[in-house]
Amino acid sequence: QVQVRESGGGLVQAGGSLRLSCAASGSITSVNSMAWYRQPPEKQRELIATIWSDDSTEYADDSLKGRFTISRDKGKKTNYLQMNSLKPEDTAVYYCKCEAWGMNRTEYGFYNYWGQGTQVTVSS
Repeated sequence: QVQVRESGGGLVQAGGSLRLSCAASGSITSVNSMAWYRQPPEKQRELIATIWSDDSTEYADDSLKGRFTISRDKGKKTNYLQMNSLKPEDTAVYYCKCEAWGMNRTEYGFYNYWGQGTQVTVSS
């Protein structure tokens, strides 16, 4: 099966930085893109940024682009989200999504695989 695992979350003071990592493993043959989402308390999940297999990137919000940077390890199913100048409103659970060809139970296809999320808390 496929696993997507986030790491790097934690508690940080406003103005600080964190680097989140996301690793996909298991029955994946080809990754099309990997993306980061976040879900603040009592709000809907929102897209932060996407990185494609050709290393192109897209940010959902220009205001985040200046503080957050998505990148990946070439040849590996791993990507990162560097977060700088963190603010209390960045507090959320951060999720990684891997869009790839792989297995889902017994069926091969094109799927979105999600991680369980990692908590980021920014104190004022």
